[in-house]
Order: sequence, then C-alpha cells, then structure tokens
Amino acid sequence: MASQGIQIPSSVDVPDIPYGLAVFKTFPYALILPELILGSWVWILVAATRVFYSLSQGWVMYVAISSFLLSMILLMVYVFGFHRNNTGTWRLVDVMYHGITAIFYLSASVLQANATITCNNEIISGGCTVLNYHLNAAATIFAFLTTLLYVLHSFRNIIQ
Repeated sequence: MASQGIQIPSSVDVPDIPYGLAVFKTFPYALILPELILGSWVWILVAATRVFYSLSQGWVMYVAISSFLLSMILLMVYVFGFHRNNTGTWRLVDVMYHGITAIFYLSASVLQANATITCNNEIISGGCTVLNYHLNAAATIFAFLTTLLYVLHSFRNIIQ
C-alpha cells in the first residue's frame, strides 16, 4: 500500500522514432536521404566506367544497389509510420541494418579504391583511360563518404 503514490521510472527509456516529414528533421534519421544520394552516385559512377575489375567492382555495385533499395524501404517505413507499434524493435533493426551496411560499404570502398589505384597504374600502358580513372576516383570518394554516413547513423542510434 505504501507504493501506490510512488512511480518508478523505467530503466530503459526508448525515444520514439519519428514518422512523416519529421523523419527528415530528426538526427540521425535525416541521414537516410544523404545516404541514398551519395550511394546512388557510387552506383552511377561505377556503372559509367568501363569495368576492368569485374569481381571487385561487381561487389561495389551489389552493395550500392542493395543498400539503396533497403534504405529506400526503411525510409518509406519511417515516413508512412509502419514502425509505430513496435518502436524498440525498429530501433534495433535500424542499428543493425546501418551497422552491417557500414561494414559492407567499407569493404566496397576499399575494393573501389583498389580498382582506382590499379586503373591509375594502367593508364601508362593504355589499359585504362584518364576518364575511367577520374570516374573511379569519384566513386571511391563517394563510397567512403557513404560509409561515414552509415557509421554515423548506426552509432548515433546506439548512444541515443
């Protein structure tokens, strides 16, 4: 009877994930749009080159396209509010997805950087053109920036 007037705060207070247009105003969920834009540039730039290193650049394309599609689905889930019934589970899904995608993007970035370095070495022998080198270099930069965004998104959700 003595505990009727006492309210015990919950030890884990999970903040709500925004929905609607508030997704674009709330950090780290606002990072999804730059992740989509920079990831699509990786995809476009690698597709614009003449692919000499099909195994490594194929992985880059796979990571860029699948991450783009899954991020778009996650953004639609947040915008339309499908996550509102179970916020804690969706936060875990968000952290895990962005963490795993950051690791995949890091591997793709390193492989794209290797393709760029190899292309630079082959410019002299005529195996790679200067245009392909510049496109590969731009794709490498965008891949590392996209990796950084995915890492920031994942870590920000962990500490929240």
